[in-house]
Amino acid sequence: MNTTLNAAMVFACLFGAVSLGRWIRRQLPDRHLNADTKDTVKLAMGLVTTMSALLLGLLVSSAKGSYDTARSEVIQMAAKTVFVNRVLALYGPETAEVQNQFRASVEEAVRRVWPGGQHLPSDLSPNTGAGDRMYVAIQNLSPQNDLQRSLKVQAASLVVELAQLRTLLLAQSVSSISKPLLIMVVFWLVVIFLSFSLLAPSNVISMVALVSSALSVSGAIFLILELDRPFGGLIQISSEPMLNVLNQLAK
Repeated sequence: MNTTLNAAMVFACLFGAVSLGRWIRRQLPDRHLNADTKDTVKLAMGLVTTMSALLLGLLVSSAKGSYDTARSEVIQMAAKTVFVNRVLALYGPETAEVQNQFRASVEEAVRRVWPGGQHLPSDLSPNTGAGDRMYVAIQNLSPQNDLQRSLKVQAASLVVELAQLRTLLLAQSVSSISKPLLIMVVFWLVVIFLSFSLLAPSNVISMVALVSSALSVSGAIFLILELDRPFGGLIQISSEPMLNVLNQLAK
């Protein structure tokens, strides 16, 4: 979804509504724009404005909830990754090869989720082959005492939890914003701006105010759509937690 293009389309629709309203105002005789008519339009648009505000709130809540959930899962992945490495280190020097394999799989996962280029898409699909090899390598460890047996179980459990988190990120990567809801909000906004333009006086100040409002609303739609893309765009989730983990694994 191209958020910039969608926001530009919303602005174009609102600007078109403002222009259409000003044109209709020039065509209507004065008796159609008396005080009673204006009061009626204001009352009707008050209801539409309230409904639009409610739907915009729902869109913001949905997008922000999706963003916060993904960010929380990334932080959990970072914490569990560090813990896996600590458990393997406590197990003993015989896990050195497993640690190297684990570090390589984490580096590969970070490169896929945060490719680094603005035009490179994020790949949230887990590398099941690397995950399976890591799990098998842990299971092939031969513990010599109760401590190593306990650490082996914990390491295997943490690796499974990491795989579950990665799979969950992929499953949640679908858009959380309802398209019919978004279309309805834009339609109501067009109606609101059309009515505002009908009632506003024909001067530069009112035109600037309406265009500025349309630009602000389009910006709000842009931010909502950006929040719905937690691993791409301008408001993507930072890779810093995982990069800090890689620095710790390299020590």
